[in-house]
Amino acid sequence: MAIDSIDSPSSPSPPSSNFSQPRHFYLAVDRIQFKMETLVDLLGVAGRRSSLPVVLCCSSRDELDAVCSAISNLPNISLASLYSDLAEDERALILEKFRQGTSDWNRNITAHPGDDSENGNQDLKSSMIVVTDACLPLVASGESPISARLLINYELPTKKETYLRRMSTCLASDGIVINMVVGGEVVTLKNLEESSGLVIAEMPIHISEIL
Repeated sequence: MAIDSIDSPSSPSPPSSNFSQPRHFYLAVDRIQFKMETLVDLLGVAGRRSSLPVVLCCSSRDELDAVCSAISNLPNISLASLYSDLAEDERALILEKFRQGTSDWNRNITAHPGDDSENGNQDLKSSMIVVTDACLPLVASGESPISARLLINYELPTKKETYLRRMSTCLASDGIVINMVVGGEVVTLKNLEESSGLVIAEMPIHISEIL
């Protein structure tokens, strides 16, 4: 999919709707070498939404490091990462800051109901955490979920348990999941869809249609 045309500042925004449960989409990438470039393009557009809370999940620390390196200079995103050797107090600070970003998002939506355009305080960057599965919020140990508006699965989980855990610890009840898939991963996606009872649709051309 060509992300160049996924959205633009002049793209009209459709009327918003109220959704009571997460919506799931997949973004097909032709070749693995285009995956990171596609992600950068996607975030370049999504990050224009003032204070949008985003979590991106990776399966390994190597992928986390690669993603953070590639997107660290995006101007509209405030980036943080959670990894296994992060100090406990620093982890708590990152999570608290992200929750504040979520509050900013909710205030922005309340102030501009029914408008999916780029509005509100333009100084409020999108808040984004990149995390591996090993470092997801520990809800069973008393850590609160982080309730992002958008969850991006940069690496598609092969097990439904991993997929559902990412959702339950990272995603707001009415949030959006975008799964990046390359080549044969479409088969994995369909198996995941069937085993979990989810409906995972192809992502629309204009991301404003889902955000």
